[in-house]
Amino acid sequence: MLNLTFNDMKRFLLLGLMFSAILNLNAQDKENVLRNLENPDTLKQQALKNDGDSGSLVVIKKAIKVVDGDTIVEERVDTISSRVDVSVDESDMKWVTADGDTVKAEKGDTVVFRLGKKKMTIIDSKDKVIIEVPENKVEKKKDDNVFEYKEVKNFKGHWTGVEIGINGFMDKNGSMTQNGDLAWLDLKQGRSWNTNINFLQYNIGFGTDKAGLVTGMGLEFNDYHFSNPVSLKVENGITVADSSYIQAGYKVEKTKVTMSHLTIPLLFEFQLPMSERRSRRLYVSVGVIGGLRLGSHTKVVYDDGSRRKDKNRSDLNIATLRYGFTARLGYRDLKLFANYYPVQLFEKDKGPELYPFSVGLVLIDFN
Repeated sequence: MLNLTFNDMKRFLLLGLMFSAILNLNAQDKENVLRNLENPDTLKQQALKNDGDSGSLVVIKKAIKVVDGDTIVEERVDTISSRVDVSVDESDMKWVTADGDTVKAEKGDTVVFRLGKKKMTIIDSKDKVIIEVPENKVEKKKDDNVFEYKEVKNFKGHWTGVEIGINGFMDKNGSMTQNGDLAWLDLKQGRSWNTNINFLQYNIGFGTDKAGLVTGMGLEFNDYHFSNPVSLKVENGITVADSSYIQAGYKVEKTKVTMSHLTIPLLFEFQLPMSERRSRRLYVSVGVIGGLRLGSHTKVVYDDGSRRKDKNRSDLNIATLRYGFTARLGYRDLKLFANYYPVQLFEKDKGPELYPFSVGLVLIDFN
């Protein structure tokens, strides 16, 4: 029979209390490790507790915050073969070392990998990535081989989109008001619309995303509404005023000439960053636009007792080819353009001497 004295019972009770305290401390330590592993931007280490396992487990966990509050978590797990103490400086994210393999994560975007005596450094800066691979020689001297990959930023200009504006004429003196012999060509400026549909664009950068050349293709449509009840006709090979509707006593409601061109630009554009976002840049572009006439026609709406409409498709001696100068300015949703053609609207000596221009807004930007 087992006889226990009062002192023996006290010893068993003290041993039980000590064993319980140790278990509680172990549980608290495990809980603290798990809680620490949840913190972003730190390096943590957790030892394997299984009997007979001499390895240590190093968990590297980094959380990177991006736009709109989303979080990208990058996690890597390495097993270090020898069981030694692992030193961690959580505040500066310094060395995590062990016999054999070494991993270093520095502040910023620099990561160093060391496998035995071999080391590789990756530096990710704002506009380039540098990979350094040092080579250890017998003389114990370091000869660093550096591979530098510089990010080439793409330039993207402003051409494609839908534009709308007003048309006008200038005479040989640069006046936008038609007087004297040209008075019959006076326009209703508020109804003389210019519409451009620029559907194709190519960008040629200068090694930066803030300057380059822009070319492409588009369609230009010009409506010229006349203030006077006259139209255009070709007589003896020359484009002149057509007053036949007034002479017949008809009431002319609307008269205009419409033409369309295929356009090809060559623009130089530079952009001024107003913030980090590409869409919030002030851009300015200047250049030339070549045009090929696709078609032209006149349209007269009149009343001779009933409402009628006449449309006459003719080239009207309008120049087949032309070129012009353009300037463009934009910031965010406000984008402006202006075109001027120093080539006469009609072929030389085959019609009035007029030089067309247009100014307007970019309604829809395809960029």
